[in-house]
Amino acid sequence: MKPLYDFSIRTFSKLAGISKGSNAKLEKLVDGRKDLFERLTAFKSGFSKPIAWFHVASLGEYEQAKPVIAELKHRKSEYGVVVSFFSPSGYEIANRKPQENVDFITYLPFDTATNAKNFLGILDPKIGFFVKYDLWANHILEAKERHIPLFLFSASMREDQIYFKGYGTFFKKILTSFDHIFTQNTQTKILIEGLDFHQVSVAGDTRYDRVKSIAEAPKSFPEIQSLVKGRKTMVVGSAWEEDMKVLIPFINAHPEYFFIVAPHDINLETLAEWKSKIDRPSLKYSEISGQKNADVLFIDNIGMLSSLYQFAHIAYVGGAFGKGLHNILEAIAYRIPVIFGELKKEGKFPEAGISQGYGCGFSVSNTKQIEKTILYLSDQSHYLQACQAAEKLVSDNVGSAKKIMDTIITKINHA
Repeated sequence: MKPLYDFSIRTFSKLAGISKGSNAKLEKLVDGRKDLFERLTAFKSGFSKPIAWFHVASLGEYEQAKPVIAELKHRKSEYGVVVSFFSPSGYEIANRKPQENVDFITYLPFDTATNAKNFLGILDPKIGFFVKYDLWANHILEAKERHIPLFLFSASMREDQIYFKGYGTFFKKILTSFDHIFTQNTQTKILIEGLDFHQVSVAGDTRYDRVKSIAEAPKSFPEIQSLVKGRKTMVVGSAWEEDMKVLIPFINAHPEYFFIVAPHDINLETLAEWKSKIDRPSLKYSEISGQKNADVLFIDNIGMLSSLYQFAHIAYVGGAFGKGLHNILEAIAYRIPVIFGELKKEGKFPEAGISQGYGCGFSVSNTKQIEKTILYLSDQSHYLQACQAAEKLVSDNVGSAKKIMDTIITKINHA
């Protein structure tokens, strides 16, 4: 299986290089990795601390890593932290400004055996962390060969994944190469233990730690506050076209609400199209200066959403009708009810079912169901119950980073 895996990685990297001119994302994927080893060497030449290496797929996994990074730096301040990304979108956003507790940000090179040897040879990490699922075989095997302690946290897996198939022996080896795996839930722990691997424990989802810290100190937006003017506000986070199809009729029918809409992708043509279909006065955030009247505010920049929920009476989080539900926990951390689209694959987003079980998450499939949910929540007792459920959901699940680091520190001290 490994020769086939290596062949597929080499083929992908070559095809990406050939096709990059016709695809902007592929272009970033390839061009972003140019001079990767030179940049890594330059960083290491002037850095003497032992390295803790964190690998994440993209921005969402980086958010999950942040509480563990902070806990590590708090307890082991002698470590430097390097974060590697696979995705250009995550790398570019994180690399725009200095990141708290992080000393260097890099792409992970394409996962060939040679690249893995070069990457780990230059970086020389003393400990390595992978987040959730982005497991690259050659880098993991090379780290194992170098006796680098490896940990996977916030793992959430399903029995239909290749690790648990009879023909997935090679991938089972990758998963069981970790010194310890911290899972989000008991189901994942049971699945992994079924591979005869027992260095596994349930630590929960580190996103709860992260969203709680953000909600306790959100960014200030006085210009939005003055536009809201105390009105009931619905914040629509990570909106896709499929979400707006069901939301726009609702927006037009509910003048009692102020709406803040943060699109998943900022595309000015798409924003203009959405604005044209809304019968109420609207404006973009970039136009907010001096504006005093609007019923709908479109957010046309990145990095605000997690703090925008401070204005919300109710939140709607997008993505479920399309590629996948975005982070509902960011909104729930503000102790408000959250509406989202009906999921195609519920197992991929366990927090959706958990939120519904607690009573703060509400799934809808059309505009009529949004209306029905809003009517239900317009009853003050129902609304307060949902808010209390949101608070309980977060309070029941914080503390993952501490659990993870307690185990890791014990292993480091006894190594």
